[in-house]
Amino acid sequence: MAIETASAADRLSEILERGVVRVGVQGAFKPWSYPNASGAMEGIEVDLAKDVADKLGVKLEPVVITSANRIQFLQQGRVDLLIAGMYDTAERRKVVGIIEPAYWSSGPALMAKKGVISDWKDIEGKTVCAKQGVVYNKKVEQDYKVKIVAFAGNSEGKEALRSGKCIAWLYDDVGIQADLKLPEWSDYEMPVEVLYNNPWGAAVAIEERDKPWGVFISGLAYRWQSSGKLMDLEKAYDLQPSAWFADQHAKHVWDTSYLGE
Repeated sequence: MAIETASAADRLSEILERGVVRVGVQGAFKPWSYPNASGAMEGIEVDLAKDVADKLGVKLEPVVITSANRIQFLQQGRVDLLIAGMYDTAERRKVVGIIEPAYWSSGPALMAKKGVISDWKDIEGKTVCAKQGVVYNKKVEQDYKVKIVAFAGNSEGKEALRSGKCIAWLYDDVGIQADLKLPEWSDYEMPVEVLYNNPWGAAVAIEERDKPWGVFISGLAYRWQSSGKLMDLEKAYDLQPSAWFADQHAKHVWDTSYLGE
């Protein structure tokens, strides 16, 4: 059932009138958002975007973005919402409306040929491949004295690793875990502990954060945590169980049975 609102000027009303919600998702970020065999987008973040559309009673239009352009897409109004593997940082909160609570959490790790790396210090002075627009690239470069070569997409960066242009692929641990399940990466491993673990935030335009649209998305995010939906998605997509989800579920749980489904 569609939600009604008194104001015709806010983004929520605009979406309801349009009958479509446009959600920015990553294009090659398995298992969070990726094209299936028919070319349609699927994955954890697409499932969450579908939940947004279903609760509004509108159609979902997934819009493929990149780490480098996602904030620009939101600011320009090309998407209504980002559910796009974006870290919640103080700097980003100055330019976009980060939604609370967070819906996921991760941190940078390394993927490398088996036996090549055993510690973060092993990359000192070496070239490491990474993705453009990722917040931790500069910090890893400074802390571990490496040369970061950043690529626009995951596929290009991982192909550079495979061809020997870098010693390791720097990326979120959850993304690396997903890659290592694939036969093509059977000779590779994630040999280091996760650094700088950070929550991921959905985001609306900064001016919408405290208006009906932002409040609506925040309410859904609380429900995702309290209902155990995110732990169910973690299990459904065969990811390693995270203590963070259990902690968040306990923190945000409340009796929602009276709300129905």
